[in-house]
Amino acid sequence: MSNSPRPSILPSMAALLFGFFILSVMPNFAAAITRQYTFNIKYQNFTRLCHTRRLVTANGQFPGPRLVAREGDQVLVKVVNHVAENITIHWHGVRQLTSGWADGPAYVTQCPIQTGQAYTYNFTITGQRGTLLWHAHISWLRSSLYGPIIILPKLNESYPFQKPYKEIPILFGEWFNVDPEAVIAQALQTGAGPNVSDAYTINGLPGPLYNCSAKDTYKLKVKPGKTYLLRLINAALNDELFFSIANHTLTVVEADAVYVKPFETDTLLISPGQTTNVLLKTKPHFPNATFFMAARPYFTGIGSIDNSTAAGILVYKHPSSNNHFKKLPSLKPTLPPINDTGFVANFTRKFRSLANAKYPANVPQTVDRKFFFTVGLGTNPCPENTTCQGPTNNTKFAASINNVSFVLPSIALLQSYFFGQSNGVFTSDFPQNPPKPFNYTGTPPNNTMVSNGTKTLVLPFNTSVELVMQDTSILGAESHPLHLHGFNFFVVGQGTGNYDPNKDPSHFNLVDPVERNTAGVPAGGWIAIRFLSDNPGVWFMHCHLDVHTSWGLRMAWIVLDGPQPNQKLPPPPSDLPEC
Repeated sequence: MSNSPRPSILPSMAALLFGFFILSVMPNFAAAITRQYTFNIKYQNFTRLCHTRRLVTANGQFPGPRLVAREGDQVLVKVVNHVAENITIHWHGVRQLTSGWADGPAYVTQCPIQTGQAYTYNFTITGQRGTLLWHAHISWLRSSLYGPIIILPKLNESYPFQKPYKEIPILFGEWFNVDPEAVIAQALQTGAGPNVSDAYTINGLPGPLYNCSAKDTYKLKVKPGKTYLLRLINAALNDELFFSIANHTLTVVEADAVYVKPFETDTLLISPGQTTNVLLKTKPHFPNATFFMAARPYFTGIGSIDNSTAAGILVYKHPSSNNHFKKLPSLKPTLPPINDTGFVANFTRKFRSLANAKYPANVPQTVDRKFFFTVGLGTNPCPENTTCQGPTNNTKFAASINNVSFVLPSIALLQSYFFGQSNGVFTSDFPQNPPKPFNYTGTPPNNTMVSNGTKTLVLPFNTSVELVMQDTSILGAESHPLHLHGFNFFVVGQGTGNYDPNKDPSHFNLVDPVERNTAGVPAGGWIAIRFLSDNPGVWFMHCHLDVHTSWGLRMAWIVLDGPQPNQKLPPPPSDLPEC
């Protein structure tokens, strides 16, 4: 409450009521409003590649419904579970300042919503604008349970780039002819790598390069001489994707709901969990062609992969005929080779924060705590009297951070932390450095076994953190898109080979590094990030390739309360699901 004296003349009750009426029926005049959504989680049949499958969906849609809000708005999403599976929803990239109960990863910030139950996620969009995504955050249910989050600027605020003629979300996903839940269950049981998807999708449609799929093709219809904002979202389970539109250049203007210095490119890399806004400037005159929009994987590992290509078609609307484009030639883009690490390194280096007065890059210049994490694959022993099909004799595939393969507890970490009941649920001794240093990108050690546990790292409120994440060559060097919940971070450095703490920090960018929530640890390389622990709660960090998360490439940070009331985590909401 304000301590300022009351005005001597109070407005009349009629004026107050009229003002309330205007706010309630015309919300656009309000600075920030509450937006309410209901997601009914239910089964819906969909057919792709001549296979009909029962998908878990929100409101029967695949991909799911759009969530639209303005910066500053409060968002309430009531999620009602009508399916047999347990459900949680994660609002990927939303900062969740003191609203950690609404973050959504199962057994981290909440127990799942059980069949017949409901939970209302309640959060406010603070200091963010652009594109994010929402998705299921339990097992592999995000294969069909995902959708866009579109955050518009505050009223009377404009984009720091040309106002687009139209805005179009483009979501990349994966299609499995069989239930992905059965795929990961079988992989975890046998210890082998999981079966790969049968197709990639663009807005839920695989496109004409797959068998039995020509009719399931996304068409983007445009007019000549216009600028379109494409909101690109990679919601695929396990694949980083190259994307290109034939004979068109794209201008990157935003990544992970943060504006960036614009740059042009013919081809993008977008990792699972990442979002990229691009401007597409259409040709000034009607062209005598249609243009393929294509997405296919980037992969450097040793396992199997769905090496196929999803395609949509960019169609210029011809004023004279709706069917004119059917007679036109279709031009296809050239995408980089599947393992083109050079393209990826050059592309990721192009991202820079605006770092101006209005949109500053508040990168921590000094660091309170430094951490060094190795990320990569490993093995677990096969249980007694069973046969496993892992990478070496009778082992199971595993994945780890600092050789700890994270085991999800059976009750939520945030609840056990908040109520001081961590005993038997988690420990706070996650290793700050690799337990045994080795030549991380050279010849791997003979012993590839990981340790297993539910270990966390505790940070005091407002600690400035520098974290170097190093890929390892154990079972093959591979790119890992790491996602940190509850925070954005600045990518201050990246490189190939082993990180050198004596030489590499001198090349860090502390002026205009890109700010993201998901960034790739390069195959056979490292990435350095910085962030400020200004958000109390328990925050998951994991590889956004779901197979690696399932194998244990995940951990959790606990950020303690700050001294001020608005720096403390409030108690859980009354409808928080129980385990």
